[in-house]
Amino acid sequence: MKTFMKAYILSALFLITITTQVSAQTRRSTSTNKTVKPTTTARTTKTKTNRIVNNSTTSRRIPSTKVTYKKPKKKVVAVRNISNRRVINHKGQNYYYANNKYYTQSRGRYIVIAPKIGFRINILPSNSRRVRFNNYDYYNANGIFYIQINNQYEVVEPEIGTIVYELPNDYEKVVIDGLTYYEYANILYEKIQIDGTRAYEIVGIIDMK
Repeated sequence: MKTFMKAYILSALFLITITTQVSAQTRRSTSTNKTVKPTTTARTTKTKTNRIVNNSTTSRRIPSTKVTYKKPKKKVVAVRNISNRRVINHKGQNYYYANNKYYTQSRGRYIVIAPKIGFRINILPSNSRRVRFNNYDYYNANGIFYIQINNQYEVVEPEIGTIVYELPNDYEKVVIDGLTYYEYANILYEKIQIDGTRAYEIVGIIDMK
């Protein structure tokens, strides 16, 4: 009888121990699952094709000596006449504005150019688009970036990281350290993909000094 009681008590203790361990493991498992449960966050996927990485371009101002244009001659868009032109003088230089483009006159022709930093106008080109970056509003028209100052719009250098979805028709392809970029008005762009849509991110400014 005593032997039977001992066996019964040992069996009961064994069952209690197993039940306690299983219960503890279940609580730990439940707690762990709650801790690591992922949070779903909507994100914009941006895929880059190239990147300026060497030490000489850390400041993102790239010396012109490091830039190689793929075509030996720069694209020059020139016309003999422009209608309804408007003359704007900036620091002694005349710009001729028509058809949302700026021209300079040379040898009887009008050549498309980009206005210099600091150039101001009273009315934005009709094809300008607002670009929001770092809580600032820029206005981009034909590869030229403006900011509003009082009642005027001033040409400025865009910030690194600014993204646009199209380039001017007169852009150039350039090579820097073996990688291909796109250039217009000394602004360097890198082709990227944003959620499957082609875009261009500003990655540097060519320093012409």
